[in-house]
Amino acid sequence: MKLSNLIYGMSALLLLVSCGNKSQNAGQTDVQKYPTQVITGQEVELTTTYPASLKGQQDIEIRPRIDGFIDAIYIDEGSLVKKGQALFKINSPQSEQALTSAKAAITMAQSSVNTAKLNVDRIRPLAEKGIVGSVQLATAEDAYNSALAGLAQAEANLKNAQATIGWTNVTSPVNGFVGAIPLRLGSLVNSMNVLTTVANVDSIYAYFSMNEKEFSTFLSELEGNTQAEKIKNAPQVRLTLANGTEYPYVGKIGTITGSVNATTGSVSFRAVFPNSNFELRSGMSGKITIPTHMDNALIIPQKAVFEQQNKNLVYQVQGDSVVLKSISVLPTPDGKQYVVTSGLQEKDKIVTDGIVTLRHGKKIATE
Repeated sequence: MKLSNLIYGMSALLLLVSCGNKSQNAGQTDVQKYPTQVITGQEVELTTTYPASLKGQQDIEIRPRIDGFIDAIYIDEGSLVKKGQALFKINSPQSEQALTSAKAAITMAQSSVNTAKLNVDRIRPLAEKGIVGSVQLATAEDAYNSALAGLAQAEANLKNAQATIGWTNVTSPVNGFVGAIPLRLGSLVNSMNVLTTVANVDSIYAYFSMNEKEFSTFLSELEGNTQAEKIKNAPQVRLTLANGTEYPYVGKIGTITGSVNATTGSVSFRAVFPNSNFELRSGMSGKITIPTHMDNALIIPQKAVFEQQNKNLVYQVQGDSVVLKSISVLPTPDGKQYVVTSGLQEKDKIVTDGIVTLRHGKKIATE
């Protein structure tokens, strides 16, 4: 064999080996590395929020108990009033006339009693001496008793008239804030007219609703055999006001309606919050937040999840490749993670980033 042929053959062999190494290296670089996470159980607190409307512990309509004209208004809209404080003065001519008549009737009845007693005192000695008959004495005594009864009736009418005239002063039945005052001085009013409202807001009620499915889940997670026991064991709730600030005091669920609203398919709840500083007012709105504690929750980052055809999907690592897994999740309050409720188990490994470059069955290397 000539030397030139030998050199040519060795060169060709080296070229083939070099090409093979390049091919092998190229195949290795196709396997891209991805960050992964092994799922483990953790403690977490989830929250759910519901729109809420606020009402005072008592929202009382203030109505006059007699007919008449508004003679004075002692308060203004939004005023804080105390129980028994005067709100309005009603000018009621009929009540004043009734009081005058009742006083006159007392005078007449007292005169009748005095006259009847004089007759009895005059006739009794005569009857005892036999000068007049016993029938005449009995008649005088009956007249005296009738006069006493008439006086008692007149006194009762006077008390009623005095009570009625007392209604001309309209007072607040509770501590609270005054609402709108639609009528002004001189307005003719009767028991059908609402003069204003007084909202007792020492405590405030927050009303919110859950749908039927949420309600069943909520009750099933509470301890207790009856609904009353479960309400006692319900977690404390928080209130976020309409401006986004969180109310500093926690509330407690107090009542749950006994039936599902057939129109809305929802169940109504009432939570009570302390309101010693009167920061909350009847008619305000907000959001109720209910916490749920989970002891062994499977937590994954939200960036590891993508949605396709209304399904939440992740790439699970199996061996040296990935497979698509459909999962159910709940968001955590921080907005960065999910709690997996189905589709994955503890110790499963998933890809946590770069999922847009993956496909089902693709081989990967893990970091």
